[in-house]
Amino acid sequence: MAKKTKKQQQSAGTPATVALTAAGVDFTVHAYDHDPSHPSYGEEAAEAMGVSPDRVFKTLVADVDGSLTVAVVPVAGSLDLKALASAVGGKRAAMADPALAERTTGYVRGGISPLGQRKRLRTVLDASATGHPTICVSAGRRGLEVELSPADLAALTHATLAPIGRS
Repeated sequence: MAKKTKKQQQSAGTPATVALTAAGVDFTVHAYDHDPSHPSYGEEAAEAMGVSPDRVFKTLVADVDGSLTVAVVPVAGSLDLKALASAVGGKRAAMADPALAERTTGYVRGGISPLGQRKRLRTVLDASATGHPTICVSAGRRGLEVELSPADLAALTHATLAPIGRS
């Protein structure tokens, strides 16, 4: 088998894993077989990886005062839209249209990663992430997660840390 160059290895990954590799960040990729009938992408990921749902974070796209904003919260809970709006100095937040979220990020629902998005969006990471040495987020497609430190995720996405999740 021919050895792949670093550039070939990067091009074989998702935009999220390519961004992590380019940044020189330590991360682990976790792949699992996605079940389209599972009711929750995030809970499915936690179950498949055998990781506590409070360490697996979902990436949601919201509209805050007309501006798309990424919220990264534990799959064990939900997003507090008022807290998200407040975290970015906004007044009102609502979930973004899924088709718009997909077009803007370059990813499909259930596979939206906070990393390597087509257009960099303002990002807020739930403060609970800092209570874990590593967390898991989508690697850019269904059935693929990356595990990394919350500090690295926050640095790479220029995220604001704020309590935006609800249990």
